[in-house]
Amino acid sequence: MKTTKVVIAGGGFAGLYAAKYFEKALKRGLEIEVTLISRENFILFTPMLHEIAGGDLSPTDIVNPLRRILRRVNVVEAEVDRIDLAGKKLHCLAGVHELDLEFDFDHLLLAIGSETNFFGMDGVRDWAVTMKNLSDATLLRNRMVALLEEASLQKDEAIRRELLTFVTAGGGFAGVETTGAVNDFVRETLKFYPSLRKEEVRVAVVHPGKFLLPELGEELGRYAEQKLGERHVEIIKGARVAGYDGSVVELTNGASIRATTLIWTAGVKPGGVIESLDCKKEHGRVLVNEYLAVPTVSGLWAAGDCAAVPDGYETGKFFPPTAQHGLREAIRAAKNIEAAIMDRPVKPFVFTTLGQLATIGRRTGVAMVFGMKFSGFIAWWMWRTIYLMKLPRLAKKLRVMIDWTLDLLFGREIEQLITVRDVQALIDRVARMRAQVKPESKEINP
Repeated sequence: MKTTKVVIAGGGFAGLYAAKYFEKALKRGLEIEVTLISRENFILFTPMLHEIAGGDLSPTDIVNPLRRILRRVNVVEAEVDRIDLAGKKLHCLAGVHELDLEFDFDHLLLAIGSETNFFGMDGVRDWAVTMKNLSDATLLRNRMVALLEEASLQKDEAIRRELLTFVTAGGGFAGVETTGAVNDFVRETLKFYPSLRKEEVRVAVVHPGKFLLPELGEELGRYAEQKLGERHVEIIKGARVAGYDGSVVELTNGASIRATTLIWTAGVKPGGVIESLDCKKEHGRVLVNEYLAVPTVSGLWAAGDCAAVPDGYETGKFFPPTAQHGLREAIRAAKNIEAAIMDRPVKPFVFTTLGQLATIGRRTGVAMVFGMKFSGFIAWWMWRTIYLMKLPRLAKKLRVMIDWTLDLLFGREIEQLITVRDVQALIDRVARMRAQVKPESKEINP
């Protein structure tokens, strides 16, 4: 008999948790072949990205190698290039030489996630710093140290101020947490640069709404604004970033800010692979039914950020693209794929949001859990406790606990791990490798 082939596209929260379910199913004796295709060979715990940027944790603390977690599921490190729904084939590119890989599938679970949306602003795309992956957070931390070093050598006060101005676009979870981490890092590190004055540092967050963190409501949003303001963070509300040329941030309210660093957390969108699919979309995301299946395409399923999942209450609304929803959607999708293979009834996805939490720097946070609101130290403690529990693997939990303890006792790490010379050397090396004659294209058809 032909072995049923299941392919999971995407190695984020949704992809991993679907793969973990199939890992258990394979252990039980389910006779299928499961392949997980991921851009990286690790799972990144994105809720802690701002702690990497702020020097509280080491980059290796919040990543777990997929091959340590998945022993029965095939793991392939590659970039999904295109999907042939009619032929049930997935085409990928892998490695420096961009090898062509092809995978047949009977069931395809899309868990590709999202990518940064620059809303057509080329200057922002070319010059802004993003916070989507591990290298973003690591490079932001190195960038802050490099700018402090450069500013300490500058005699012109205007240049120093521009170097030490950090603007964040977006006042949601990623924007507020990153702003708090950046502000704490720069101001606490400033004491090691006696030639610089705290008045020369400017940290600002630009948000189009009336208050920060709209997902948590006005009360907690205003609290976050108050605490950030007490720490000299400038809150610019009712405006958006309209452009950036690497030196000047233009706002829609007509104002401009001279800044060497613009941190962009103002929008995401499904990847280009999703955009090219011939199926119904909802705001760019794949429209699925309550079973996480695409009704018009046999064997196609979606979960996580790339999926528009109806909330099940016939309101016309969809579940938010958060990690707590994405991983549970993926598990339900995996169970339904198994049910479809075994010719059993599938079940709808039902879930009630448990809560949302955010840190805003200096051991302060805001949280709404089971409808109850928390703020201050208790919310910060809840954030660390809950996300530490969710971090995969005991070894990583222990490493994070140790790093947090060392941070409390000795302060954050402020060394520059990657210099401009390192980056340029890596770029040159990759260019030389790609300039070599590419090996003959290979097709893998499991």
